[in-house]
Amino acid sequence: MGRKATMADVAREAGVSPATVDRVLNGRGGVDTDKEARVLAAARRLRLDRALAIRPHRMLRVAVLIQAPRNPFHAALRTGLDTAARVYADLNIQFFVHHIDPNDPKSTAGIVARQTMETDGLIVTLPDEPRITEAVGAAAAARPVVTFATDLPTSGRAAYVGPNDRRAGRVAGDLMGLFLGPQGGRVLLIAGRRDILGQRSREDGFRQILAERHPGIDVAPTAENGEDGERAGRIVLEALSADHAIRGIYHMSAGAQPVVAALRRLGRTDSTAFITHELTPDRRDLLRERAISAVIDQQPDLEARIAVETMARLLRRLDGAAESVETGFAIHMPENA
Repeated sequence: MGRKATMADVAREAGVSPATVDRVLNGRGGVDTDKEARVLAAARRLRLDRALAIRPHRMLRVAVLIQAPRNPFHAALRTGLDTAARVYADLNIQFFVHHIDPNDPKSTAGIVARQTMETDGLIVTLPDEPRITEAVGAAAAARPVVTFATDLPTSGRAAYVGPNDRRAGRVAGDLMGLFLGPQGGRVLLIAGRRDILGQRSREDGFRQILAERHPGIDVAPTAENGEDGERAGRIVLEALSADHAIRGIYHMSAGAQPVVAALRRLGRTDSTAFITHELTPDRRDLLRERAISAVIDQQPDLEARIAVETMARLLRRLDGAAESVETGFAIHMPENA
């Protein structure tokens, strides 16, 4: 059996003085963040027993920018973030959630700018509107930025955590083709905002697979509800009342319950295929009632946890490379809801 590691071993491994190791491992403070991270990483690599439960001395602050919890998907993201923050409480990182209005890019860009000055990093899910992308780009030049759930690929962000939305859209389109069958028909697409890259990518994938494999399906012009659930219901009422050829709805935003309420009011629940995203509690119930045909879920709790881990790596509070992670998605239907 080899000898146990000592503080002198840790000092050599981390490239610091024994006094610095002593200050870190005894929680005395006064060590900059970079040296502290090197000491803790070295101590854990060398399996120094007393390092396993050492909490970094300096608290780091991370801003998280998501929509308000009235959007059920963003409520699920918030729950996942809160859980991840508890799991990694020993890393001494505090996460401050700020709710943004996706329909107010000027205000959102201002929040990004302020949080860049006040925090050590940002985790964001935002529209790729020019003012927002510019603000995130400025943030990324000064701080680590992680995008999750939807990306801002031209912003200079350090990493993206989330699904391949084009592939998810292709899956939705293939399901729609199977639901409508050889008869085909017209499909109504409802996006929240088309300047949210994830939704735009889903639409692209949906249209692409229909053109390739289901040419009997025609897609009506895409409607945007501005991430307003009640507006989604009004869109369905108006569109299906005016166009009786619509046999399917592909919905990418808030408002599953209003959409179902509109279908029920029109007596079209059984005759309309309804595909949406995110298995929130209300959508699970509607799926079990067969008011929704299928839900494609991107596992927001997993996204949130990986986003927190990625930020912790960027801040050198966790070992390992901080890379973009493509999370998967699952298909839920009434029988596995």
